[in-house]
Amino acid sequence: MKSSQKPTIYVALSGGVDSAVAAALLVHAGYPVVGVYMKNWADNFGVSARCPWEEEVADVEKVATHLGIPWKVYNFEKEYKARVLDYFFSEYKAGRTPNPDIFCNNLIKFDSFAQRAREEGAAYIATGHYARRRSMSEFPWEASGTLGLFTALDATKDQGYFLQRISAEQLQRATFPLGNYYKKEVRILAQHFGLPNATKKDSQGICFVGDIDVRDFIREHLDTNPGDIVDIQSGDVVGRHQGLWFYTIGQRQGIGVSSTDAPYFVVKKEPSSNQLYIAQGHDNAHLLKENIAVAQLHSISEQFYEGQEVMVALRYRERPYRATITNFVNDRAMVVSQDSRMFWAPAEGQGVMICEGEKEDKYAEKTQVSSSASDLYKYFTGNETRTEIREVEILGGGIVS
Repeated sequence: MKSSQKPTIYVALSGGVDSAVAAALLVHAGYPVVGVYMKNWADNFGVSARCPWEEEVADVEKVATHLGIPWKVYNFEKEYKARVLDYFFSEYKAGRTPNPDIFCNNLIKFDSFAQRAREEGAAYIATGHYARRRSMSEFPWEASGTLGLFTALDATKDQGYFLQRISAEQLQRATFPLGNYYKKEVRILAQHFGLPNATKKDSQGICFVGDIDVRDFIREHLDTNPGDIVDIQSGDVVGRHQGLWFYTIGQRQGIGVSSTDAPYFVVKKEPSSNQLYIAQGHDNAHLLKENIAVAQLHSISEQFYEGQEVMVALRYRERPYRATITNFVNDRAMVVSQDSRMFWAPAEGQGVMICEGEKEDKYAEKTQVSSSASDLYKYFTGNETRTEIREVEILGGGIVS
């Protein structure tokens, strides 16, 4: 750092191993660290009672005690329900496919949490996201340069897709200590630091709502609304669905209609008639689109422009499409595929990550995985650097409309 006084960093501790390692790296590098657990669900606000927040808080306390740092709980139950969950359910009820994690990051982690942390004296917040930041702050684990958000070293864990809606202002006061590591290496560091949750399994589920099945979660709040399943090519009614909100475009499993030929995929939802349309084959023409309309177009730093060549991913960990932005007016545009592929199964409401137009092999580039904890720590402090780390910048994102 330019100053001998290192800035105070508030770390979002979830109880999981990733955020714990992020905190441990910062502590061992000499930064003043405060751990914060965000409690964002409660029965009083209509959220599932199966969220194991008590267990997670217990794990946070163990990690903080082990690291010798203060910790606290921030309660954002009202904000989470109003800004994320209400949106989540209203979108599904309207027949669209939202991604609550994208809005949770933008509106809760990097807004509500960051603001409160700053009010208490934090210079930065840190999370366990697999992503990288470039800035002029000169953190040793960051490349120095114009502020920007970049994909993580580990392409299989990269979470840039979920960070596509954060702003430059939010990014300015955030940092991602795990961006230069593979997941396997993070596990090695957890053991090296002796973290009490080093062997804890990764959770899957909705952001802050826990390790639960999304269909079950939706059923608890929207109930069922049966209707016909229609083969879009023959026009025949081939089954019954339990509610359009249980399905998304491109879905194959769980439709409830079998085929002796190619498998069925969901290709259309029609809320006005409460009909679910399906078609056979992964590459069915009803699933392929040469262009998609994008609304709520959001750029992290530099604004998008007409004719801009970009890369686009419609899903987490999807291999991006080479595309061009056209018909750009205000926060809406068309994104036209310039790839050998057409866009597969775009769903209204889905997040659209837009990144720089690097070659596809660069997006999935790999470097050597290290098993040495001492070498891994050097990568964080800047004593050693990793060569050939992929440089893919997350420019922003939008919503399929």
